Amino acid sequence: HLLNPLITSQVTDTKTRRGTRKGSTSSSSSSSSSVPADPLSSMLDGTDPLSMFAAASASERENEEVSVGADFEPWSSKRGEILTRFTTTEKLSIVSYMSFIHFVTAWGSDQKVKALKIVIQCSKLLSDTSVIQFYPSKFVLITDILDTFGGLVYDRIWTMCSDPRPLPESFTVDDVSDTAKETCLNWFFKIASIRELLPRLYVETAILKCNRFLNKTGIQETLPRLTAMIRGIGDPLVAAYTRAYLCRVGIEVAPHLKDSLDRNFFDLLSTFRQISGESVRSQLVVQRVEIPEYLTLYSPAISWILQCIAHRAPEHLLTEMMERCKKLGNNALLLNSVMRAFRPEFVAARATDFIGMIKDCDETGFPKHLLFGSLGRSLACADPPESERLTILNEAWKVITKVRSPQDYIICAEIWVEFTCRHFTKREVNTVLADIIKHMTPDRAFEDAYSQLQSVIRKILTYFHDFSILFSMERFLPFLDMFQKDSVRVEVCRSIMEVFIKHQVDLTRDPVILNAMLHICKAMHDSVNALTLEDEKRSLSLLIIGFIRMVSFGRDFEQQLSFCVEARATFCNLEPVLVQLIHTVNRLAMETRRVMKGNHSRKTAAFVRACAAYSFITIPSLSSIFSRLNLYLLSGQVALANQCLSQADAFLKAAVSVLPEVPRSISIEGKLRSSENFLLDFVNNFLATLLVIPDHPEHGVLYLVRGLLNMVQDYTWEENSDAKMRVYVSALPLLAAMSQETYIYSVPKVDSNETLYGGDPKFLSEINKLSETLIGQVLDHLKTLGREEYVRRQSTMAFSLFSVLLAHGDLRNNKLSQLAVNLWNLSHKHGHCETRISVRTLEHIKHQAQQPDLTHLTDTVQRLMLQSRT
Repeated sequence: HLLNPLITSQVTDTKTRRGTRKGSTSSSSSSSSSVPADPLSSMLDGTDPLSMFAAASASERENEEVSVGADFEPWSSKRGEILTRFTTTEKLSIVSYMSFIHFVTAWGSDQKVKALKIVIQCSKLLSDTSVIQFYPSKFVLITDILDTFGGLVYDRIWTMCSDPRPLPESFTVDDVSDTAKETCLNWFFKIASIRELLPRLYVETAILKCNRFLNKTGIQETLPRLTAMIRGIGDPLVAAYTRAYLCRVGIEVAPHLKDSLDRNFFDLLSTFRQISGESVRSQLVVQRVEIPEYLTLYSPAISWILQCIAHRAPEHLLTEMMERCKKLGNNALLLNSVMRAFRPEFVAARATDFIGMIKDCDETGFPKHLLFGSLGRSLACADPPESERLTILNEAWKVITKVRSPQDYIICAEIWVEFTCRHFTKREVNTVLADIIKHMTPDRAFEDAYSQLQSVIRKILTYFHDFSILFSMERFLPFLDMFQKDSVRVEVCRSIMEVFIKHQVDLTRDPVILNAMLHICKAMHDSVNALTLEDEKRSLSLLIIGFIRMVSFGRDFEQQLSFCVEARATFCNLEPVLVQLIHTVNRLAMETRRVMKGNHSRKTAAFVRACAAYSFITIPSLSSIFSRLNLYLLSGQVALANQCLSQADAFLKAAVSVLPEVPRSISIEGKLRSSENFLLDFVNNFLATLLVIPDHPEHGVLYLVRGLLNMVQDYTWEENSDAKMRVYVSALPLLAAMSQETYIYSVPKVDSNETLYGGDPKFLSEINKLSETLIGQVLDHLKTLGREEYVRRQSTMAFSLFSVLLAHGDLRNNKLSQLAVNLWNLSHKHGHCETRISVRTLEHIKHQAQQPDLTHLTDTVQRLMLQSRT
């Protein structure tokens, strides 16, 4: 069948069963529209033997991995990479999905001989190297079928031994029935009669594990025989992959038998002289394949064989293998595979020897920079002797810097950056960065290497956490300038910021750090546009805020304020950052006050006013209404604490003026919610601040209180809302506190109204009038709540006003006392008041009445009755 080799999805991985090999073919592979319905479904009542074969495989697969070792990379993880890497645009004759279906169909319909013939025909294709670039992928596809065949044979014999009871996993030859042994021998006899060497080798290897049914030492005796048979294969590429398959099966079915692995490798070494022979060269000329490309075809096979041998191999064996490689000389392909397969610790300890071997290699067959790349991967995992490290770096970089192709260069340079960062100082790293910039800047080559350049940054950040050292590298910021694609630049800046926030423990004023971080943060900020998602804005803002919090100029407050001014201009499009800057400036003003210990010189006062001006200018630029309100209030409190009364007055007046702009609903995490509770919280905080705010001499008594209440009066509240009345009730304790001779709290060195008015009767009269007005408004509202559907709200509001009168009113006043009793009765009239709260309130009043100056409460409490719910 003709198959486009680029379409590799026709044969896929499957799990294994009872020792079948990983990477076998799954019958669940999807066929194209031209392929008829699965014939197995009709012939076996819908039971696909391969599906059954795969479904029962999990436990055996685990057992195999345990026997080989969890640190052994399985074949299944390599096959996909091979299929992707080795492709061709040509059409070629190869087993297709239909061939696989015919094989499975024949087996399922008990035509075992026909199935064997199909497998033999598939195996013969491995002798064909006419489309040589595709050979590694062809090997993967055909050995998938061989794996499945071997599994089916093994499973059939296993089943024959499982009657009447299942055969144990650790069975011996004595547990195998005579019928099963006879069937097993029959399979081996059939395979032995195959005329051609290559299919006979492959098919016998596929059922190698079946030797367990015949005798204890069958596998041990068969592996050397098959190894010797491979010597009869003339084509070195075909022979290499045959050895790879034998090693793959061998290490899976008998991982303890290592001798055949070693023998295969040494036999492989002896065939390398064939690669430069006339026969191979003639074949390559016909197919128009260059020697470097041809050599790469060996990589999967050699790498697999070396991995099998090197896995948990003793030191002396690895040393022997290395010495044999040396004797071959010039074989860059083999040396590359050795460095990739051997343990990093082994390679690192002999890094100088490997460099000597790399120098002796011929550049034409396999570029040396690839060899240094493989060496660098090992040195990234294990350390060479300290005395050799500088020599190793110099030798490697002499080769890397001469690589002309920017893509080849950056792949190798990226590997060696980690070695440089791991063992050297900023001087060497800076030199490496300069070299990378030199190679990647011409013709904007960096645009095709962003992933490698990002990897360079990540490796530097892994080893350099002192940002004063990092940013003192002259070439670090120019290196960052190569990231000119917006999304990549932001990602790189983000990674730098995350490391900074994680590892920068101490506050800093280092100008090198500040300038570099401002540059990085500006790059993140400038990426924000109208299409940027809110989550992205929030994420970037948090990173920039993390930087701002780490900046401190100590007692140089003017320098700190200058930094905030610069940051405001730089990050004007990220509102959370502006909010953080305002908080920073407010803390700066308070810190100035603390350091000066209240001794305000003109210079200090001027600085505090400058801080207030900063906040006053910045707050209006915020889009969030509640951010503006809360920051106006906070900044006013800070100004007041620093005796800047005119600035405090300006902030509070600005807050009052913003109140009408508060919308009825606001968006919180993408959902619209009523703003009422947020507004009430703000107003309550504002009221608490007004106690210590002195009246402005030009604006009359309680002008800020009246201004706030007027705004509340005019605000468009939600329909059927009690929010306005709740504000009025909350204002009553403030007015009560203002009428006291001594206020319950004050601001040092700020004269509140208690000092300004000194208990002036006119002032108290104004408070009483305002209080009466508020109470009247609440009582009128209570009347509107008399309808049945509103009585619960009426009860709540009445009890709130009662509580305020009880706590802050003078109940010796008969009129006020009667009002309190009426409110109590109203709140309990319909049984909606919480009994537990009512009882505790009565107990509290009785306790208060025992105090000498509160005996008048005795009469009041006797008039308060509890009513049961109806």
